[in-house]
Amino acid sequence: MSTWCIHLAAGSGTRFGGEVPKQLLDLCGRPVYAWSVHDAANVCDGQVLVVPAALLDEPWGDEFDAVVAGGAERSASVRAGLAQVPDDAEVVVVHDAARPAAGVALFAAVVDAVRAGADAAIPGVPVTDTIKRVRDHEVIETLARDELVAVQTPQAFRAGVLRAAHAAGGDATDDAALVEQAGGRVVVVAGHLANRKLTHPDDLEALARSLG
Repeated sequence: MSTWCIHLAAGSGTRFGGEVPKQLLDLCGRPVYAWSVHDAANVCDGQVLVVPAALLDEPWGDEFDAVVAGGAERSASVRAGLAQVPDDAEVVVVHDAARPAAGVALFAAVVDAVRAGADAAIPGVPVTDTIKRVRDHEVIETLARDELVAVQTPQAFRAGVLRAAHAAGGDATDDAALVEQAGGRVVVVAGHLANRKLTHPDDLEALARSLG
């Protein structure tokens, strides 16, 4: 069953700040994006990197079957990556390059869940804080914490299901939401707290401790 991975590195990183794009920062001797590329190579048959158009000519390395420019929104970037995935691919993994500590086991877990019959598989970690819905600074509802997970990437999909979910041209903060909207079956596998997203400078220090 052919498996391909789309690495999303096209974000602007405005919350992170700094002159160097966060995906290019050094993390324990490697660029941030390179960590997950190395892990995915153990599970995937091909890899596509999606980058900002202005950085398309950077020396991204020879691990990729294609390097393409992303779009203005996340879903547009995924669609740009999907266009490079062969039609005969059966499983497609989508991963945020700003999560360098996912690890080989997590890539394998989501792919295995799709091969076992799910339309999509996503990593989740339990929510430990109390979560409240708020409108105009007033609490509307307190949500049942035991029914909530914080979702991570990598996320794996049946290729045809993912392509169909994106064919409508919608946008979402993760691809599983588009599959959910289309009626697909999405399962959750155990994520891990070390698989944090590089969003703020403090995250870089925490990731260095995890990977160093």
